[in-house]
Amino acid sequence: MAARDVVEQQDQPWSRQRLRSTNERLLLARLRALGSASRAQLARETGLSKPTVSSALAALAAAGLVREVGTRAPERGRTAVLYAPDPAAGHVLGVDVGRGWLRVAVADLDGTLVARSDVRNRARGSAAMADLLVTTARRAVADSGVDPADVVHGVVGTPGVYDERQRRVRYAMHLPGWGRAGLFDRMREELGVPLEVHNDANLAALGEYTYGVGAGSRLFAYIMIGTGLGMGVVSEGRLFTGAHGLAGEIGFLPWPGQPEPERLEDAVSGEAVVGAARRFGMSGQLTAKSVFDAARQGDPAAVRAVRLEGERIAHTVAAAAAVLDPDLVVLGGGVGHSVDLLLRPVREHLRALTPLRPKLAPGRLGEDAVLLGAVATALGTARDLVFERRSAAS
Repeated sequence: MAARDVVEQQDQPWSRQRLRSTNERLLLARLRALGSASRAQLARETGLSKPTVSSALAALAAAGLVREVGTRAPERGRTAVLYAPDPAAGHVLGVDVGRGWLRVAVADLDGTLVARSDVRNRARGSAAMADLLVTTARRAVADSGVDPADVVHGVVGTPGVYDERQRRVRYAMHLPGWGRAGLFDRMREELGVPLEVHNDANLAALGEYTYGVGAGSRLFAYIMIGTGLGMGVVSEGRLFTGAHGLAGEIGFLPWPGQPEPERLEDAVSGEAVVGAARRFGMSGQLTAKSVFDAARQGDPAAVRAVRLEGERIAHTVAAAAAVLDPDLVVLGGGVGHSVDLLLRPVREHLRALTPLRPKLAPGRLGEDAVLLGAVATALGTARDLVFERRSAAS
């Protein structure tokens, strides 16, 4: 194609509009990275001319995507107006479905939570759980004061793996009936919000990468130890989920138990801690938390159970280290709340198991890891949707 043809094509209205849209997206992305900036700073940061920056900012402001947030008075020269993305231009829904709790949050486009609702999950079946999710989400939106139409995207974290083709969750053994086909289609329709569905350990990993201890890591593994066992892997800021979304389902790995082989999930979980404590002599109504609390008080049976759990977690970390070579392994989930007791036995056994010793750290987000990972994931889609809708409307 001749150079003249290229120039003529660039003069076509559709081409000029596409160029304007590209410039506006570029400026919005830089503003998100910088927090706020002046026209002159944006011109330097992007390489665009000052008239182009001024025109793009005016269009973004007219669309409600950016706003003036103050001024900067330099030592020399004119006072500069500062611009920032308008976080109220759209909102997202984050949901964490667990066996014990359902957590729902509404966040603005900066990722700030504007409403949250945590309720006990007392649902006895999949239909009741779907009803609870819809009701809790509606309550959170109402509490936020946000127009429901401004909630443009939602992400749900759940045990198991969502099968997009069959439109159902698979392998959520601790949530009976949750794998029923069409269940999430019903929730999408009732909420009127597009819902993505992701594995909870994967979202927890993204939550820790975005807001927690995993920030800046090149490749890290988040091991979620609670009712079950799962792992999320974040590489260069992106989730690694495998060919079928099953990467990190380490709970299915075999474990040579007695009298017959078990799954790793049967050996490394809250229930495993309770089972070990009973074998070592503890009695009464036990939970993983009560066993760890007793270990802190020096109860011999509880101490033995915790050390055994540390040994088994070390096997899990050794497997992850050999396959992934992570620079960081984060321990989280319900059992992860007691990492203060587990890190020493895990490190001791890891030294005996393998020469591969990645850095170990407790999760920083605690029980909020999945929820914040859902919010972070929803924002990635919502920001594009809001830009497209508002740009088209203006």
